[in-house]
Amino acid sequence: MAQDPARRAAQYRVDREIDRERAQRSAGGRHRADRAEHADQRAGRADPPADEAPPRPRMDDRARWVDTVVDQAIRRGEFDDLPLQGKPLPGIGGTHDPDWWLRNLVEREQISGVLPAAQLRAEHSAMDETLDREHDEHRVREIVADFNARVIDARRQLTGGPPVVTPTRDVEREVSRWRQRRR
Repeated sequence: MAQDPARRAAQYRVDREIDRERAQRSAGGRHRADRAEHADQRAGRADPPADEAPPRPRMDDRARWVDTVVDQAIRRGEFDDLPLQGKPLPGIGGTHDPDWWLRNLVEREQISGVLPAAQLRAEHSAMDETLDREHDEHRVREIVADFNARVIDARRQLTGGPPVVTPTRDVEREVSRWRQRRR
């Protein structure tokens, strides 16, 4: 239905007026003075009584209004040059993941510290680089011990999040690997 939005809006107003008149006719029992008063109100000549509420819009009316607004926005070009225009939405693939938007947000914004499992996996993969920046063996031991304590603590928490599968690291093995890399 590719009608002009201005025509659709005008048709919307006509349909709404027809619906109001039908509602007034179906109310029954009203006399001519009430109808004349309503005609005056429609013409803008009198204020509506405080005890009468305007008829509620129907869903069809709302749908027409939304279509009209969207059509007008398209004509103004407000939907041109969107970042994913013509491309599939990211995160929607073959498998259903209800938290795809959250994972994309964490990835895009590089949020850490919120999801312990993800943060610990990232630290686990970057552990060698972290340890290589240290110059003291005692400090290397502290970093590995702190990492192990946080992994164990995350495994104990029963918050219902994703399971923590990040392994702990052997302190002595990490210290010896650190020494080898320093040579």
